[in-house]
Amino acid sequence: MTRVDPVTLEVVRNKLDGIANEMQLTLVRSAFSAIVKEGLDASASLFTIRGETLAQALAVPIHLGALVPMVGHLLQSVPISSMREGDIFILNDTYQGGTHLPDIAVMMPVFTGGQVLAISAAMTHHQDVGGMAPGSTPTNATEIFQEGLRIPLLRLYDAGTPNETLLALLRRNVRLPEILMGDLNAEIAACTIGARRLAALAPTYGEEFLAGLFAELLDRSELMTRRALAALPQGTWRYHDFLDNDGVDLDRLVRIEVAVTLGNGTMICDFTGTSAQVRGPFNAVPSGSYAAACFGLRAVTDPKGLIPNNGGCFRPIALALPEGSLVNPREPAPTGCRTSTIKRITGCILGALRQAAPERVPADSASEILILHFGGVRADGGRYVTSQLLVAGSGAGPASDGVDVIETDASNCLNVPAEALMMEAPIRVHRAALNRDSGGAGRQRGGLGGIYEYEILDGEATVTYRAERHFCQAAGYAGGGPGGFAGAIIRRASGEEEEIPSKIVARLVKGDRLLIRTAGGGGRGEPALRDRAAIAADVANGKVSPEAARELYRFVAEPAG
Repeated sequence: MTRVDPVTLEVVRNKLDGIANEMQLTLVRSAFSAIVKEGLDASASLFTIRGETLAQALAVPIHLGALVPMVGHLLQSVPISSMREGDIFILNDTYQGGTHLPDIAVMMPVFTGGQVLAISAAMTHHQDVGGMAPGSTPTNATEIFQEGLRIPLLRLYDAGTPNETLLALLRRNVRLPEILMGDLNAEIAACTIGARRLAALAPTYGEEFLAGLFAELLDRSELMTRRALAALPQGTWRYHDFLDNDGVDLDRLVRIEVAVTLGNGTMICDFTGTSAQVRGPFNAVPSGSYAAACFGLRAVTDPKGLIPNNGGCFRPIALALPEGSLVNPREPAPTGCRTSTIKRITGCILGALRQAAPERVPADSASEILILHFGGVRADGGRYVTSQLLVAGSGAGPASDGVDVIETDASNCLNVPAEALMMEAPIRVHRAALNRDSGGAGRQRGGLGGIYEYEILDGEATVTYRAERHFCQAAGYAGGGPGGFAGAIIRRASGEEEEIPSKIVARLVKGDRLLIRTAGGGGRGEPALRDRAAIAADVANGKVSPEAARELYRFVAEPAG
C-alpha cells in the first residue's frame, strides 16, 4: 500500500471526512433537545475494525476521545464474526469506557459483502438520564448511582429488530422520555448515514483495497505526527493548576499536575502529583485524559492542519494515570462533572507544552464551560429540563489578544440562544454582556468573560450551577497578568442575596434571579508594552475601564475620549 496512487488516497481521505461531517450534520438537525440542536453537544466518527479513529467530525474533542474506549469495549466484548447487519449497540457506563452518564454512544457495524468493514459511531449529551437532579450532572453527587441510569454495552437493535424491553426501561427512568428517544433516534440516523455512505465506496474500490487504504491513511498520519514531535525541543516539562473544589468539599482546591515528556517521536503525560479521587463528581476516567492529550498533541504538532486527523495521529501518546487518583478513579466514584476536569487537564498539558513551543500555545485560557441545568414543572403541569452552556475568555497569543467568551480546548459547544431557552422553560434572560476588565493585562490582553442574568417566571425550579475560576485565575504568561475571577449570586425575590461557591444545586422560585460572570483569559507580555492605540480602543469599546487602564497600563483617557 505504500505505492498507492496519492490522488486515490487523498480522494478517499476527503470522502471519509465528508462522511463524518455529514453524520454530524444529520445528528444535530435530527435532534430534539436544545443542548444538541442549539448547543451542538454531540459528535460522530468512523472507526476501523481495530478500534482506531478513521475519520471524525468537526465536533467535540472530549466525545471523540471518549468514543475510542467505547468502541474498543464493543470490539473486545462482541466478536466481529457474531455481528449481523442491522445490529446497533448502546453504551454510557463510565466504567465500561464511557465518559459520563448523559453521554450515550450508539455504535453500528458497517457491512459490505457480508463482512464488517468499519464501525459507525455517534455520541450525544442527553438532556436528562435520571438521577438526583434534572439534567443528570448534580454537583453534589458522591457516587455514580446518584447521577442517572447506567447502560452497559447492550444491543439496541438486533439484526434490525429494536430491543423494546431496553427502550421501555430507558423511557421509564428519565424525566423527558420523548426528548431522549428523539435524540437517540438522531444518533441512529447519523450512524445509518455513515454506514450507508461508507458502504457505497466498496463497489468502487473493493473491500480489501479499501481496508488497505484505511491502514495507509493511519500509518501516514502517525509518521507525520512523529516527525513533528521529533522536531520540537526534547525533554520533560511540568505544569499544574487547580479546580475550585469538588462540589462537596467546597473549601478544598483540587490539584491537577502533569509532566509532559517529548522524545523519540512520542509524547508521555504523567499525572503523578494529581489529587486523589474526590468525593464529588469531578473525577475523570482515563478516556478524559486521553482526549485532552489528543487535543494538546494536535495543537502543537499541526497548527496549520496539514496532517490528516485520524487515529494514527494519536499512536505516539502514552499516559501514566495513578490508580485511585482524580484522573483514574475507582468505581463507584461519581464522574458527572468531568468536563471541568478534562478542560483543566487540557490546560495543564498545554501549559507544559508551551515551555517547549511558546510560539504555538497561548497564555492560559479561562477554560470554563459553565453548565446550567434548569428543571421544574410549569403551571400547566408540564415538566421541563433545559440547559445553558456559558463560556469565558481565551488566553492571549504571541501576537494577538485573547478571544472574548469563546469555547476553548477539549470542548466545542455553543451557548443556547436566549430565545430557545425562553421557549423551553419559564425563564427570562435579562442580560448577556461582556465582563469588563476580566481579560488579563498584557502586551496582548486576555479575552473577556461574560455577564448573564436569568429570572424564574413561574413555579419552582431546581438549578444545577457548575463553574470554575471562582477561586483560581487563569495565569498570564511572560509578564502578562491573570484573567479575572468568575462569580455568581442568587438574588431572591425578597432581595436577599446568596453567593455561589463555584458549584451548587439550588431551589429557585418565581421572582428569583441568577446573576453570573464568567472568567477572563490570561494576558501575555508586559502590560507596559501594550500599544497605546489598542488601550484607547479597549476603553472606548468598554472592554477596559478607565480605572483599570490607569492602574494596569498607566494610561489616562481624556474626558473627551
